[in-house]
Amino acid sequence: MNKLFRRSAVGAASLCACAAFAQTPPTPTLPEITITGNPLGAPDLIAPAAGYTGPALLYRLKPTLGETLDGTPGVSSTYFGPNASRPVIRGLDGDRIRILGNSGASIDASGLSYDHAVPVDPISIERIEVLRGPGALLYGGAAVGGAVNLIDNRIPREPVGGVTGKVDLGFASGSRERGGGLMLEGGNSRFALHADAFSRAAGDVSAPASLACTQGGVTTLARRICNSASRTQGGAVGGSVFFDHGYLGASVGQYRSDYGTVAEDEVNIVMKSQRRGLEGEWRPGGWLKSLRGQFGHTDYQHTEFDAGAAGTLFRNRGHDWRFEARHEKLAGWDGVLGVQGESTRFSADGAEAFAPYSRSRQLALFVYEELALGWGRISLGARTEQARVDSDGHPVLARFVPGRRDFRPASLAAGALWNVAPAWQVTANLARSQRAPKDYELFADGPHLATAAYEVGNSNLGTENSTTADLGLKWKSGPHKAAFNVYSTRFRNYVSLSATGLNRDSDGNGAGVGVVDCGDGTSVESGCTADVLQEYAYRAVPARFKGLEASGTWRLLERGQNLDLEWRADVVRAVDTSTGQPLPRIAPARAGLTLAWSQGAWGARLGFDHATSQTRVPAGQLATPGHTLWNAAVSYRSRVSGASVLWYARLDNLTDQLAYSASSILTQTTPGKAPLPGRSLRVGLQAAF
Repeated sequence: MNKLFRRSAVGAASLCACAAFAQTPPTPTLPEITITGNPLGAPDLIAPAAGYTGPALLYRLKPTLGETLDGTPGVSSTYFGPNASRPVIRGLDGDRIRILGNSGASIDASGLSYDHAVPVDPISIERIEVLRGPGALLYGGAAVGGAVNLIDNRIPREPVGGVTGKVDLGFASGSRERGGGLMLEGGNSRFALHADAFSRAAGDVSAPASLACTQGGVTTLARRICNSASRTQGGAVGGSVFFDHGYLGASVGQYRSDYGTVAEDEVNIVMKSQRRGLEGEWRPGGWLKSLRGQFGHTDYQHTEFDAGAAGTLFRNRGHDWRFEARHEKLAGWDGVLGVQGESTRFSADGAEAFAPYSRSRQLALFVYEELALGWGRISLGARTEQARVDSDGHPVLARFVPGRRDFRPASLAAGALWNVAPAWQVTANLARSQRAPKDYELFADGPHLATAAYEVGNSNLGTENSTTADLGLKWKSGPHKAAFNVYSTRFRNYVSLSATGLNRDSDGNGAGVGVVDCGDGTSVESGCTADVLQEYAYRAVPARFKGLEASGTWRLLERGQNLDLEWRADVVRAVDTSTGQPLPRIAPARAGLTLAWSQGAWGARLGFDHATSQTRVPAGQLATPGHTLWNAAVSYRSRVSGASVLWYARLDNLTDQLAYSASSILTQTTPGKAPLPGRSLRVGLQAAF
């Protein structure tokens, strides 16, 4: 990390030097567009999407990406404690959700296991975009549930006049968290440089109930989530050169984290990820409006420690690249054509190596076109891929057998937006998607202690096929707005991880049929021991997901001050249609209201989010009780020494409600052990200069 901060210091010094010879006035910033929502920059999106930046992102900010986005209509979280969570979109999680960085692939191990964190801290992100359903086609057949794009400015895309920057400082009482970030940018009409660094440290997170914690052979009770402390730091330097018709830039960034996994009282993960990126755009004009390309190389690894002893080491190294060409209108059609590639090498060494050494390669061609008509717009998209997954076995564990599978997924999508009246729009989307199985779905064979299971892959799995239909209604009249979406996704062969009824020991040997009594009133199904594990196997089943999402804002007061009522609601139902059984880890019906007030420099918010009890669970699994979480915030904007400063205070779970997440596997494997965080006051400031 010291090297990283030295690099950041060099970057900051370079920015100051840039300011000395800058001769051009500040360049106006172009209006923001939703990159993932529409590559053509159309203001009205056909596919359902949401975006957060500035204060809207600040009010949601949590240590993990999943918790930051939880509560967005259609989005929940895998919640493996306060330190590891991925977004769940429309009931779909793991590698069916594409995590992107500036539209490029994020290479890590977070899709492999729920206790593996996404190597990004939201404090370093300028904007987060969520694309739900068919609109994620451009980013891979694996994005059948949706895509989340994390946008920063580590490679500047527009010239910067002089030096600008941002400081972010915060403290949270619930975990005694202390965090901060610094960003500096500068340049002139030809050059721009960027440097950022962030750091965050937190203790065990407060809980609304006394919980047992066994560390060093001593068991204690405390109103804390055991083993939930964390330390995170990172940063990046980057720069761009601008020419008459485009730019070319590069960046290098690093992320480090050390966090407890909460399912096991003395297990922590030490993670580091380094990414190098190259990006550019050429705008020659004429028939070819722009040609945009990007390349990234990621070196990711993490080690799992048990009571200080190094355990399993996970590595995932690879590169991704993408080229998009946007053409001039042809017979009224405006669109992009592109090619995308990705290659990774994965390995796991140690006691929890439940997947073999593997190589995954993917090459895709895609096209997205829109046609503007008098009544609205229509869109068409197509994607074809070549995917190859190789198991290279394992240098130590003989149970992993080398193998190879090749897939040719193809996906199609169509959409329409109809302006039915000045304030009303109707949207419709239809997509046929195919997803190639991941390496662990094909070749897993080992104990996975985070899920208290012995996982077995299925090398005979075929391409996963799904069809999604989405119908939306939007209304906007001045400050008032509302949006509704209903959807249905049908899988012909949904790849599900299901219990087989068998048991294995940690070496893979059979241990009988049925549930093993742990001798303390619990069973293997509740994760009582690592020595005997219930076997779970990947299999293809027919499945259906359907749901409703709604959100809106109603202006209650507008005379020198504004008072808005923000509301949101969603529900999703997921079922294995071959058995009629519900699929696991599905969020219950949810609804929320927030009163948002502002007058001059002041702002305040008070609201709640209610989740009903989740009783629609597979046979043998535990139901999750409902809960209501109240939150409040106040902010004040001022100018200090020429900088715009936003001071804020936010109170999360202000009633200290005991609550559990139905979409977290912890509610089944370690019931009662890891509730959602208790009451916490977060105070801080954001300064821009």
